[in-house]
Amino acid sequence: MLRPHSPRTGLRAVIAVACCAALGAGLLAGAGSAAAEQAAAEQDRAAATKAAAGSKVVGYFTEWGVYDRNYHVKNIETSGSANKLTHINYAFGNVQGGKCAMGDAYAATDKAYTAEQSVDGVADTWDQPLRGNFNQLRKLKKKHPDLKVLWSFGGWTWSSGFTEAAKNPEAFAKSCYDLVENSKWADVFDGIDIDWEYPNACGLTCDTSGRAAYKNLMAAVRSKFGSGNLVTAAIPADASAGGKIDAADYAGAAQYVNWYNPMTYDYFGAWDAKGPTAPHSPLTSYSGIPKPSYHSDATIKKLKGLGIPSQKLLLGIGFYGRGWTGVTQKAPGGTATGPAAGKYEQGIDDYKVLKAKCPANGTVGGTAYAHCGTNWWSYDTPATIAGKMDYKNQAGLGGTFFWELSGDTSNGELIKAIN
Repeated sequence: MLRPHSPRTGLRAVIAVACCAALGAGLLAGAGSAAAEQAAAEQDRAAATKAAAGSKVVGYFTEWGVYDRNYHVKNIETSGSANKLTHINYAFGNVQGGKCAMGDAYAATDKAYTAEQSVDGVADTWDQPLRGNFNQLRKLKKKHPDLKVLWSFGGWTWSSGFTEAAKNPEAFAKSCYDLVENSKWADVFDGIDIDWEYPNACGLTCDTSGRAAYKNLMAAVRSKFGSGNLVTAAIPADASAGGKIDAADYAGAAQYVNWYNPMTYDYFGAWDAKGPTAPHSPLTSYSGIPKPSYHSDATIKKLKGLGIPSQKLLLGIGFYGRGWTGVTQKAPGGTATGPAAGKYEQGIDDYKVLKAKCPANGTVGGTAYAHCGTNWWSYDTPATIAGKMDYKNQAGLGGTFFWELSGDTSNGELIKAIN
């Protein structure tokens, strides 16, 4: 601030006052400009930080997809998805006898690829040390040096082995490290993803290891894999009081993971054969939702409320739909007679199939649904994914993950919407 001047007479005094006034105005303007620039810079830094925090795009690649689905690593490249992914979760390794084990060794390491099928157009030879998905992933990473790959263990079908693993977490962690870092494919993987369904709760089988078991297992995995490897985990989305999130110490284990993948899909489905119909991956609640806490926003708020940092939470999206048949009501909440027919399994089908077979004709709770004939389906579309990305950004989440790559169209409609 300029100090007040004493009154002066004559031209010299007038000039002096004018000069001082001009100087003061300049200084004030300069100070204002500097403050504005600083504020703008801080906004830019905040925006950059938020963008960085929300930039992860993690897609699951299924080992068995190379069979009936005829979806191969090359399809990640030709669909344009490789350019949009930051990480791939290779699903699944098995958990047997309390230790990490191979899933399908033929698909993973032995299946030979022709030049036409191969990522880089070079055919496998009979005597090369590594073939299969692992070698194709190696080739994909060579084309995309920033792309990271994690080996995911467990899943719905292969999680029963975690109960024994929880009895000796250090032995489990060592077995996983020795397998993931095997010299034949050590360069393929950048870490491990634990998909235990579910600690101290029931999935395909029930676990009674206790609430602390999960934290102890994840601590052992992080200790063995060290800070130079990624350690992530898929976790349940059940935010109800006393539900699956409450069953294990996910907040305590958060210090050991780079991020969590809360499975914010499959809230509802045709396992409730007669309905009521409801979208399997609602972003928010809506009038008539069968279970009040069964939506993504409730899951994220519950996990954040436990003290898990927003940046360690990714928003989950399904590249598939779930459906019922025998439904006469277009809006959610109708009764059904059973699961709708799916290409590979009753009550479920890929987005790429449903967009043509039963196009979406309604939205609720931030996701889409479709009523065609007597079938009722729910699934995400590019438009609803865009809305979910707005939510992800506003919530400051670390990014997005999805199950799974083969459900998208051949030109990657859904992953484009994520980006």
